[in-house]
Amino acid sequence: MLLIRCPYCEEERPELEFRNAGEAHIARSADMAATSDDDFEKFFFIRSNPKGIIYERWRHMHGCARFFNAVRDTVSDRFLMTYKAGEPKPAKLPGAAK
Repeated sequence: MLLIRCPYCEEERPELEFRNAGEAHIARSADMAATSDDDFEKFFFIRSNPKGIIYERWRHMHGCARFFNAVRDTVSDRFLMTYKAGEPKPAKLPGAAK
């Protein structure tokens, strides 16, 4: 079973307690009503979906119910780190070469 660390509860919990909420660090337009249909489609539906490292939002549904961000490797499905929502994207990942 996959274990995910909640940065608010500060413990690892089974993946069944969590829900993926999509790609993290997506900037929302300040004036969404003025956004063109094509730009809204790109914002709402189109994501990068890379092979390798991805930054995602997750929610601890059956715990504290809070959103947080995670860095996950899509190849191995391994979580490299989690951090609280609102914190900036990490400049350096744990275990990365110097």
